[in-house]
Amino acid sequence: MNDVLISDLKTANGCVLGHAHLNVEATLNSLSLDMARRLHGALTDWSGRDEVVAVVITGAGDKAFCAGGDIQALYRAIDANHAANAVVDDYPFRFFEAEYRLDFAIHNFHKPLLALGHGIVMGGGLGIFSAARYRVLTQKSRLASPEITIGLFPDAGASWTYRNMPQHWASFLGLSGAQLNAADALLVGIGTHVVDHDRRHVILDEALSLPWQANTSDVDLVDEWLATLATPAMPEAQISAVPERVPDFEDFAGEISAVQNLQGLSDWVDKGIGNLNSGCPTTAGIIVEQLRRVPHMTLADTYRMELTLATHCAQNFDFKEGVRALLIDKDNAPNWQFGSLDRLDWNHVLTHFVDPWPNHPLADLE
Repeated sequence: MNDVLISDLKTANGCVLGHAHLNVEATLNSLSLDMARRLHGALTDWSGRDEVVAVVITGAGDKAFCAGGDIQALYRAIDANHAANAVVDDYPFRFFEAEYRLDFAIHNFHKPLLALGHGIVMGGGLGIFSAARYRVLTQKSRLASPEITIGLFPDAGASWTYRNMPQHWASFLGLSGAQLNAADALLVGIGTHVVDHDRRHVILDEALSLPWQANTSDVDLVDEWLATLATPAMPEAQISAVPERVPDFEDFAGEISAVQNLQGLSDWVDKGIGNLNSGCPTTAGIIVEQLRRVPHMTLADTYRMELTLATHCAQNFDFKEGVRALLIDKDNAPNWQFGSLDRLDWNHVLTHFVDPWPNHPLADLE
C-alpha cells in the first residue's frame, strides 16, 4: 500500500531517521484504518531500535498535512448499520480505536518526533499533529476541529489539546469549529515552530544533517536546531479577538450565550458563531460537557472518554446526518435530531458519556 510511505533514512553520521509520509493527496491525506494501523506499527518498530534517533511525519501535496479521518468510509459503514438496525460493519469502531491508539502512541513516543503541519490540519490530522513533541507549521497552515458542522465532536485528542489552552479560547474553538492560522496556533500552544511553506523540505534535509547522538541529548539538539529556523512573514492572529473570561461549563445555555454574544467582534468570530448556530446541537452539548470533564482526567482517560463518545456518535443519528448533508448529498441542510440549541435534551447528551461495553477497549492505555 502506498497510502503511507514508511522509510528509514540514513543521517549524515550513520544513524536512522524514521519518516512517515501520508500519501493520499487526492483526499487531502485523510486517515483510514489501514493508515492508522501502519503508522502505529512503524512507531512501535522505531521505538524499539537504538539506531533510530527521531521520527518526522509529513503529508503529500501542497494543500494538506491531513484533513481528518476518511469520513466517506465511516459514512458507508454507519449507513449500512443504520439500514440494517444492527452492526453489520464494525469499521467505525475499529477505526476510532486504532486512531486513538496511534495518537496516544505519538504523545508517548520517547524519541524526538516532529510533525510538519502544512496546509490543512484538521480533525484526525490535528490529532496526529497536536500529539507530536515538535509541531512545525507554515504560514499557510489552517487548523481546526470542525466537528460541530458534521455532528461528531472534537476528537483524536482534541480534549487534551483544549484542556491545555486558555479555556475561553477552548470554548470558542470547540463550539465554533473556527479555523486557526499559524499565528493563532502558536498563540494557543498547538504549534511550536514555523517554517516557510515553499521551503518546508528543509526540515527533512536539515534533520538528516544533524549530529545525532542517539541519547537523551538529542532533544536539546532538536530544540537548538528548530530555534534557528527562519520565520516567514506571518498572518495576524485572529483568536486574540476572543476576550478573556471564565467559562461556565456547568451552564450549557449560559456558555452558548456567552459565545454567541461575541458577535460583531470580527468577521472571523462571526463566521465561527454562524457555524455554532447552524451546527449540531448535540455536538454543542457534548463539547460543553467534554470541556467540563477533561480538566480532571489523565491523557489516557481523555482517549477513553473520546472512544465512548465516538462509539455513541457512530450509533446515533446526527453524525450520519451531518456527513450526508455536508459531504454526501451536499445540500448543506442537515435535519438535526434537536432542531435548535435551545431544544437540546441534556439527558441525551449525557448518554454519550456512558461506556457501552463492560470492558473498555482502551482500558490498557496508561
